[in-house]
This record gives sequence, structure tokens and C-alpha cells, in this order.
Amino acid sequence: MNQAEVAKLMSQLRIAIRPRHRNIKNVDGPEGRLDKLRKTVTALVKHERIELNYQRADEARGYAERLISDAIRYGDCHKPTMEMADYWLVEKQLVHKLFKVLAPRFEDCKVSATRMYKAPKDYPGWYRKRAVLELRGNPYPPLVQNLAQNRSLLHNVLLDEARKDFRKEKYAEIAAQIGQDASSGGSGAK
Repeated sequence: MNQAEVAKLMSQLRIAIRPRHRNIKNVDGPEGRLDKLRKTVTALVKHERIELNYQRADEARGYAERLISDAIRYGDCHKPTMEMADYWLVEKQLVHKLFKVLAPRFEDCKVSATRMYKAPKDYPGWYRKRAVLELRGNPYPPLVQNLAQNRSLLHNVLLDEARKDFRKEKYAEIAAQIGQDASSGGSGAK
């Protein structure tokens, strides 16, 4: 088996998921913890944007990325991928959504399928780290504004030109002042 064939067997994710200790405990033990993660991944596939604790979102993101990347790579005819989708998605009608909607959406995508943002904290009150976990291309309004496309609006173009003119005038004043200082300081030194 050569290097290329081995690389096809290994699942490669589009984001770096580093193994780290997560302090996620559950009264039902490891099975209860996995059940909560399964419900989280199911909710992410169903609603495409969820808000939850930061640690749980961070861990669920890895499982969701793996599920989507395997769905893209192998499709719905691959038995292990179908078993994994059947395990991670509690609501079985979402398996169809995974393979027919999400996999084609992220097929040509070069970045990760999920995004995670830190949620603002509620003040006053007790603060837990919260996060918003979402799938890219969801139908909801964006959480972070894309300011790059606003640069071509008329008022932004006019403000940029006014800033340039202002800087040009200030630089001319500074240059004239430096020239005066140099001419007056230069003749007194002789």
C-alpha cells in the first residue's frame, strides 16, 4: 500500500482538533456524557445554529466536523459512515438531511463546516463561558458583520477620500513646519 492509498483511508478534517482535557461531567457517567453530545450534534444538524456551554460546543464541533467530512468523502452507500450517522443523529430523519443537504453544501468548501463564536456574557449575574456553534451557510442572519463589502458604499467612499485629503493637508503642514525649522535653525548655526 503506498502513501496515497493510506491517506484516503484516514479521515482528514478541515480544522485542527487537538485532544485536550475537557471538564465535562455528567451524573450518568460517560454514557450520559455521550448522550448529551449526541443530542448536541443532532440539534446542530437540525437547527444549524445553537447556543450552549463553551466546552460542550468545542467537543461537539469535532464530532460534527467528523460526521460531515465522512458524509462528504464516502456518501450514503458506505456502511460505516451510515452507522456513524445513525449513532450520532438521534432523530433519524436528519440522516437524509446530512447526506442530501449538508454534504453537497460543503463538498467544495475549503474551510471547516462549522463556526464557533464566544457568546456575550449576561451582565449582571453568574457567568459561564457560552458559545454559539453554527453550520456555515445557514439561513439565519450573520452574527458578525462583513465589513469588507461595505467599503464600496457611497458614504464610505466619500469618507475615505476626505480622510486622504485631510492627511495630505496635515503632511503638507508638517513638511512646511520642518522646512521652517530647518531654515531658521540652519542659518543660526553658521
